[in-house]
Amino acid sequence: MTFDADGIVARRRLRRRLAFWRVVAIVVIGVAVLGGIAIATGVNPVENRSHILRVVVSGIVVSDETILNGLDAAADDDSVSAVLVVIDTPGGTTTGGESIYRELRRINERDVPVVAVIRNVGASAGYMIALSADRIYALETSITGSIGVLLETAEVSGLLERLGVTAETFRSGPLKGQPSPLSPISDQARVATQGLVDDIYTWFLTLFAERRGLTMDVARDLADGRAYTGRQALALDLIDAIGGEREALKWLAETHGIPANTPIIELDREDDSSTFFDLITGLTRKTLLSERLRLDGPISVWHPAQN
Repeated sequence: MTFDADGIVARRRLRRRLAFWRVVAIVVIGVAVLGGIAIATGVNPVENRSHILRVVVSGIVVSDETILNGLDAAADDDSVSAVLVVIDTPGGTTTGGESIYRELRRINERDVPVVAVIRNVGASAGYMIALSADRIYALETSITGSIGVLLETAEVSGLLERLGVTAETFRSGPLKGQPSPLSPISDQARVATQGLVDDIYTWFLTLFAERRGLTMDVARDLADGRAYTGRQALALDLIDAIGGEREALKWLAETHGIPANTPIIELDREDDSSTFFDLITGLTRKTLLSERLRLDGPISVWHPAQN
């Protein structure tokens, strides 16, 4: 009798264990099937739920089609409840910064809050992007600001002459292809080029003043090209608070009612490995190689002088 009772108990335990593992197996198979469907169809089930879109802007800012296309899609996506922009860049091309700024503002116009976090560096075109946000955070030792525009060229005609090389350029007008590394810049070309830089700077300056609620005089004093630490930027109203992503998410929860457990989905980038050397090398090639002699655009980038 004792043996039979023990056997019954053992069999019941075995059945319970088998039932448990059957449930586990069913769950695992179900998750695998859903994952396979998501991969095959390109559909992420989480993306169909309310979520925070996390956008990382790093490296040299250019017209990144991956980011622009992702933001364009997000502007029409009702499941995006907020955008968290994480910035770690010294800047880049002015058009690259402007393009991302405009896409973020388009999302914000749909009453979707945008909050920016500056990590190590968020300067020049990087700060331009931060201006799209409702609130800007930075760490106390982050580098930001450097509001301005830069267009650099080199003139090597003297060196070519010493080497016995003569360069000939045929132009349709006196300002075509100016400035050029193959001839000294004329007074007329200097004025025209400076006017181009000044016009873009005025646009950037006006944007800065409007987004930060500053008078043009105050904005102009702050936008002389200098960089600021996060502490300095906070005192001068370039940013709103000291903090990082945790503080930004807390702000979204407190001011916009976005739950702390809201899923965060990151906008993929194909390649964020470009460096300042890559940018300068690319611009130099476009200046020196005749088959690619064209103006690629002024840059807004912070690069401290090297001793």
